[in-house]
Amino acid sequence: MQLKNFIESPCGLRYMLDQLDLQSGFARRWLLDSSFMTRGEDIVGTYDVLHRFTEFVYQVEPLFINTLNHKLCGLKDIRTTIKNLHGNSVLDDIELFEVKHLALLATEVKALLKQHGMDGVVEIPPMDEVISILDPDGMRIATFYIYDSYSDQLKALRIQMRQHPEQQEELLLQANKLEDGVRADLSRKLHPFAVSIENAQLALARIDVNLAKALQMKQMGLTFPVLSNDGTTRYEAMFHPQVKEALAQRGREFQPVDITFGEQPTLITGANMGGKTVVLKTLTLCQLLFQFGFGIPAAAAQIAVKDEIHFCIGDEQSVEKGLSSFAAEMKNIDAVIQASRMEKKILALIDEPARTTNPTEGAALVTALLQVLADKDMSLVMTTHYDIEPGKARCLRVKGFENGEMNYQLVEVQDGEVPHEALNIAESLGIDSEWINTARNLLETCP
Repeated sequence: MQLKNFIESPCGLRYMLDQLDLQSGFARRWLLDSSFMTRGEDIVGTYDVLHRFTEFVYQVEPLFINTLNHKLCGLKDIRTTIKNLHGNSVLDDIELFEVKHLALLATEVKALLKQHGMDGVVEIPPMDEVISILDPDGMRIATFYIYDSYSDQLKALRIQMRQHPEQQEELLLQANKLEDGVRADLSRKLHPFAVSIENAQLALARIDVNLAKALQMKQMGLTFPVLSNDGTTRYEAMFHPQVKEALAQRGREFQPVDITFGEQPTLITGANMGGKTVVLKTLTLCQLLFQFGFGIPAAAAQIAVKDEIHFCIGDEQSVEKGLSSFAAEMKNIDAVIQASRMEKKILALIDEPARTTNPTEGAALVTALLQVLADKDMSLVMTTHYDIEPGKARCLRVKGFENGEMNYQLVEVQDGEVPHEALNIAESLGIDSEWINTARNLLETCP
């Protein structure tokens, strides 16, 4: 799976990508095409590179970062040109310009990074021979022209054209043939460097992406994760960047959450508006960020690698398939059950399953789902506001109202009983008092 396959997940991944200050369209396409990493060594290697860029961002002056970013703005997608070069095609003037521009850009970026000992972090192939082929006069200007330096015969013919304008048409045909020969010769000389040119383009994209990730880590206060080898994932002071920003715009603070889970099912209970959905969205987001090599929104994180992530949010509809919320939800959860029976490391995050059906059947479905998945070799975190028997699941509960305010911290409890706080929450929202008081009276008279 590639990053672009997850971008529409309701966990907030698109927000993180939109906040990434990438300089080139090619780097963004390269990032979206990057693969979901499932090998610990690949993830560690990716973070090693990002760590160097993060140190670099903290050490250098902002003006230097701006200069480097300005250079990276010049990175273009020339994959078609490189493909033609691999295939021994004769490049036209635009394609030869693209190769020259890339070679000059790669050399300039490499020189900038070398000033701070960063030139070997992402290896940029040497482009001096490519530049020499396309810049025979050594002007180091990112333009391309069939220079007189390429052919004495062509040079002489051009002089003749200026001296004898009456022979322009005949001489121009001869010049065009000579220029075609120069293009063929240049293409032939460049062909052995096709792989290096391709690698230079990819290296510049990696630099753009890692620099943007490093700047994002600094701006958002993200952290580097540690690879978990015992199957347990741990977060300290985990937060959701998009929700945190939205709250800050209203003058409120996001309350970070600590959470640990492994292969024993974890059930999170609490009243509606208790922050349970935000916890699942953040867990999903963090896992994706981890397996695509981004900074993690937490004070500390130790994360287990997974082969698949399943995020089932209860109010999803599938308009294209003509499914209701409940039908779409059941299909998604069924996919989790089927995946749990395969020999893969699964992380399933299921938000309020069966919330749209009646409470009796809903509670039965949630209890049964816990029983079905309890013995599977997978990590399951599920939220609910139903009072259910948790069975083998570890139970966490949102603390809830304390001194008239919501406390979103998670505490471990022994059962799956949900605190009855709906009326308190409604009252805190300023909902009509007659409605709230009438509901309280009805609850007091219930047997």
